[in-house]
Parts: sequence; structure tokens; C-alpha cells
Amino acid sequence: MKKFSKQDQKSLAIWAADCAERVLPYFENAYPNDKRPRKAIEACREYIRTGVFKMADIRKASLDSHAAARAAKQNPAACYAARAAGQAVATAHVAQHAFGPAYYSLKIVAEANSQIKLAEEHNWLTSHLPKNLRQAWEDWQSQRLPKHLAKTQ
Repeated sequence: MKKFSKQDQKSLAIWAADCAERVLPYFENAYPNDKRPRKAIEACREYIRTGVFKMADIRKASLDSHAAARAAKQNPAACYAARAAGQAVATAHVAQHAFGPAYYSLKIVAEANSQIKLAEEHNWLTSHLPKNLRQAWEDWQSQRLPKHLAKTQ
């Protein structure tokens, strides 16, 4: 597992929160009264602002967001959006969790069969990641991303 500097981890957390927030409407439109995924993103943003976190708080926010995902399993896009938020906040503890929100955003695009093409989503994800971290994203994709979610262009 690649070791990231504290600054790179913070940059990855920003990217993860941005990715998760980008797809959060899929959850919030379906479950407007369930704030658990939003709270997870807020906890991630708090870590970004302060550079400090309590493991119990990060773990709770992540697990709560994943519980919201399980409750939304009948709505795949909402489920994936809640999972993205749970992964984003976990970036405070382990930098590699930052790739989870990007993965789930690609799953949403594929599941929703939306007008946004996978290639466009890949381009957005990559262009919003600092250049010095793009190789780590490419490496993660080549090792873990299912072929049906791979960049098509």
C-alpha cells in the first residue's frame, strides 16, 4: 500500500469529499430526511479544515453513512452515494479510501445510465485531483476498478 504524506492525504480528502458531494443529491433526493451521508462529508471537511480527527468520530460517521447505504439498497444510485460519503470521511484515517467516492460515482453513472458518459466522469474525477496524485488514481484503477467501469475513451 502506497504511503502518502499528510499533505497528500489532505488533498485526497478534499477530492474525496468533492466526489462524494457531487453525487450526494442521488441520496438526498430519495431520502431527504436522512442526514447521515451529509454528516459524513461534513466530518471529512472538518478534518480537512483542522487536520485533526478523533478515530471514534470518523468511524461513527463512516459506519452511519454505510448504514444509510444499506437502508437504501433498493435504490442503487442512492446507496452508492451514501457509500461514497462513508468512504470520503474514512480518508482521514486511511488515504486510500479517497478512491472509494470516485469508484461509487462511476457506479452511479453506469447504474443510472445517465447522459453523463463514463469517459466524461473519468475526466471530471481526474481533472479535479491534484496532478501529483493522478498516478496513484491510475494505479488504483488498473488494480481495482472493474472493466465495465473503466474509461471508455
